[in-house]
Amino acid sequence: MSPPPSVKEGDEADAEVAKNQKKTTSRRDLAKNPRFEQVSPEVGELDEDAIDEGLRDDPDETLSMLADLVGATDEKLRALARRLAGRLFLDVARRGPVRPRGIGTLTEMPYRPDGGDLDIDASLEAIVEAGRGAIDVERLKVRGWVKPGTALCLLVDRSGSMGGKPLATAAVAAATVACRSPQDYSVLAFGKDVVVCKGQQTPKPSDLVVTDLLSLRGYGTTDLAGALHIAGDQLRRSNAGRKVVVVLSDCRSTVDGDPVAAAAGLDEVVVIAPESDDDEAQAFAARVGARITTVGGPSEVADAIGRVLDRT
Repeated sequence: MSPPPSVKEGDEADAEVAKNQKKTTSRRDLAKNPRFEQVSPEVGELDEDAIDEGLRDDPDETLSMLADLVGATDEKLRALARRLAGRLFLDVARRGPVRPRGIGTLTEMPYRPDGGDLDIDASLEAIVEAGRGAIDVERLKVRGWVKPGTALCLLVDRSGSMGGKPLATAAVAAATVACRSPQDYSVLAFGKDVVVCKGQQTPKPSDLVVTDLLSLRGYGTTDLAGALHIAGDQLRRSNAGRKVVVVLSDCRSTVDGDPVAAAAGLDEVVVIAPESDDDEAQAFAARVGARITTVGGPSEVADAIGRVLDRT
């Protein structure tokens, strides 16, 4: 049995991001993309109009290229791409379904005129004491329907090669969970170890979560079981009524461990797999009872997350 994965959170996660930012891509390599010269005609330049045009013509290719530009050797281009990506990936995520759904529970709450029906039993003492005088409304209770919150933990597989389209797909996924559950979500990038790009209850600007994830490059083995255990640790920090682990991976674990047993300890697991390589993800989802869908590129991620999260 393999040891639990190393977890990098807080300052250690920031240090891992900073280390990965030193791994840059030259203009020569970036120029292999046929749109690169339009997007960055000169050193230190980023043409946002060309990006907009690319998004209309081929959104997946353009988002993938922008993900790679965040790691450009050209410092000025890298800074411009990072700033644009933080905003643009969130915009793409918001175009998908972002309203969480849930079955409400009838709960006793402090009185509000629009809060629900007066709870006579819970308010009786205040009513009796008031007699014919004014009732202290702060002592009254109502019973109303409250929708449970949803806590999300996104697990991003960063093992193997992670750049271009896979990296952009991961970034849109992070942006989407940030939009769906802005007060209660975490983003974990896992391979052999786990980097906590955002902790469950740790405030962090959504655009920074996205750009930090874009700074990470993939390598190494895949410890899916260990990552699922860490996801459970994150979700235990939440008091939400619904807790969901969103796995963005082909689910091909390459180290010892039992992902099925790890998933059994979680409230709910959903899986989003690459459409061209989903056999093992389909098998894993079937064994753990997880809803699963596939995506062909970053532009499909927001809708995909909506499909697996919105229970009907």
